[in-house]
Amino acid sequence: MKVFLSTDMEGTAGVVDWSQCRAPSPEYEYYRGQLQAEVNAAIDGALEAGATEFLVNDSHSTMQNLRPDELHGRASYLSGRHKPMYMMEGLDASFDAIFFISYHGSAGATSSVLHHTYNPRAIAEVRLNGVVAGEAAVNALVARAYGVPVVLITGDQVTIDEARPFCPAAEGIVVKQSVSHNAALSLHPDRARELIHEGARRALDHLSTHRPPELATPPELTVRFHTQAHADLTTALRNATRTAETTVALRADDPLDLFRTFIAAVYLSRAITD
Repeated sequence: MKVFLSTDMEGTAGVVDWSQCRAPSPEYEYYRGQLQAEVNAAIDGALEAGATEFLVNDSHSTMQNLRPDELHGRASYLSGRHKPMYMMEGLDASFDAIFFISYHGSAGATSSVLHHTYNPRAIAEVRLNGVVAGEAAVNALVARAYGVPVVLITGDQVTIDEARPFCPAAEGIVVKQSVSHNAALSLHPDRARELIHEGARRALDHLSTHRPPELATPPELTVRFHTQAHADLTTALRNATRTAETTVALRADDPLDLFRTFIAAVYLSRAITD
């Protein structure tokens, strides 16, 4: 049984501020260890359910947050920036299940800790087929394209709720209750890891009941940017149509093509904000 793990960091228990998940802040070293422990808890649960192979795609910030030699399950480790498929790089149809670890709420989810969607300095909101979409939903396009179910999602309560329309059967593990953009009530790290471990094992024990993400076809992403300049750049892309001053609709028959177009828009947005 082969498992793909896409890991962010803002959804880790205890994380409530950017200084905790960005180097070179002194707090970063501690919280990257907390993230590592949550990833390993998911792998350990999957091992108990019979998983034999793991690929961990480090998808947060510079995408080099984990320590490869400390990953359990002899997991392969995909790290580094500028991956063509970004948070979903490495996934293909050979995988049996997908875990989204330490994910967070969408750009429009103001009550979710450190909420954003890919580029917080450029993107104000994303909708998938008219429904507000966080990174879990956007990334579900790739899962759908390869026919692999998303079976585990961890983060705050907003993250889980936002993913439900697209991944209704996924095990949703809430490790903290967001209070505001910079406040949350977190479980003790040991308890968070216990729940993640149990959720991963349970998800794979019932793998036969899981299906790839549910998406109406053809899929459409509506991206609202903070500025007109970001929308201007995006309209140069194939499959992009301007629908308002700061809003662009991205359409494609193939969910993988749609995801690639969105990632191109993200990279273009960084040309202005980075």
